[in-house]
Amino acid sequence: MIAGSHLHLVESGPGECAGSRAGPRVVAIGGGHGLAATLRAARTYASGITAVVSVADDGGSTGRLRAAIDRPAPGDLRTCLVALADDSSSLAVAMQHRFAEGELEGHAFGNLLIVAMAESLGDVAGPDLVAALDEIGRLLNAAGRVLPSTTWPVELHGATTTGGVSEGQVAVGGSEHLSTVSLVPEDAPACDEAVDAILSADQIVLGPGSLYTSVLAATAVYAIRDALAAADGQFVYVCNLHPQVPESEGYGVADHVQALQRHGLEPDVVLFDPDAIGGAESVATAVPGVLAEASGLAHDPVLLGKALESIANR
Repeated sequence: MIAGSHLHLVESGPGECAGSRAGPRVVAIGGGHGLAATLRAARTYASGITAVVSVADDGGSTGRLRAAIDRPAPGDLRTCLVALADDSSSLAVAMQHRFAEGELEGHAFGNLLIVAMAESLGDVAGPDLVAALDEIGRLLNAAGRVLPSTTWPVELHGATTTGGVSEGQVAVGGSEHLSTVSLVPEDAPACDEAVDAILSADQIVLGPGSLYTSVLAATAVYAIRDALAAADGQFVYVCNLHPQVPESEGYGVADHVQALQRHGLEPDVVLFDPDAIGGAESVATAVPGVLAEASGLAHDPVLLGKALESIANR
């Protein structure tokens, strides 16, 4: 639940936000807590919300589940479902619960629920994963739809400017001098529903989040990248407030934009908080805004929502 906010949602269909019918249809792309902040921001102004989520994570509870049977990573999918859940949902609270002891120690219940729901429908990947996420979203009375960027199990690889290669999201996140990221298998197909959502969106928001391991990992699926290039909707990139050390250590706004360009991404607007990150002088599309919580450590969903709504109404 967003601190200080009181969102009261009625039952919505996939991608439909019941809180504000007149706003834009928003697709938010990325992973982790940064994408969750964008989804909470979108709830304040969007008429429809779809999350397109990276599934390349291989750490923690997700990593253990993937080691048992390779599957699309459920952890960021869980975080996004909770971000869109009805504020009164006890299931949303339970999904974030981590077991403290025994064989389940460290596992998040929501990760297990996603895997169990997909398996009960037939498979942990493919259309059954999408159906499982839609069903859990219904149970949560979610204000939008959560989709994987690909329904295949994938591994993130990172290439460095020094010629090195890191394999796996955890290893990539611990690498210095990153240049590009890619997926193995490189021909992993995009989730069809995610592509359709991008092509029909009024506003597409990429980030915030760890630049290489969350944001660019979500767009490393070729068809997702192609859809972003073909989409008519406004394409906004939200810069992280602080570098993710070591993967984006020393980065300013221009460095973020150059990394996007190396991956074929050209946002219409680059939104950043000048109190947290500099280096925007050479970026013609950069728009400053007060976006951070009082602590300065994370994006404030209400402030981010106001900024994104203002940009959408230009």
